[in-house]
Amino acid sequence: MEKRIQADMVSAMKEKNAVKLASLRAIKAAILLAKTAEGGKSEITDQEIVKIIQKLVKQRKESAQQYTDAGRPELAANELAEVAEMEVYLPKQLSEEEVKAELTKIIAEVGASKPSDMGKVMGVATKRLAGLAEGRLISTLVKQLLA
Repeated sequence: MEKRIQADMVSAMKEKNAVKLASLRAIKAAILLAKTAEGGKSEITDQEIVKIIQKLVKQRKESAQQYTDAGRPELAANELAEVAEMEVYLPKQLSEEEVKAELTKIIAEVGASKPSDMGKVMGVATKRLAGLAEGRLISTLVKQLLA
């Protein structure tokens, strides 16, 4: 995945696509930071890259919301344009119904029946649905299903 990002960066430079280039440079910088961080590994897996991109997307969405609240739609639009470029590298997100169906299976597997069993369910669910659904959505749906 890292090689794909590098190749896309080169093509973005050739196309003079500033938004795509900026978002790819942000991803590349975050990957480099993860590699050089204390305790970091020289090689990074595709799954770790997906987590990094998800974090960057979340940050940009929050920034866009803050810009919108501050009356700066042009800055918000730029952040959202970068989000669109970054989401190309993320796996397709599951719909709320698909997540709910998967959580129902997990609840049956771990034998959860009451709200106090939420920890058991979340442990399995966050691993199984990593990259496929937002943690906040998973948590909300688990609460609803166990209530």
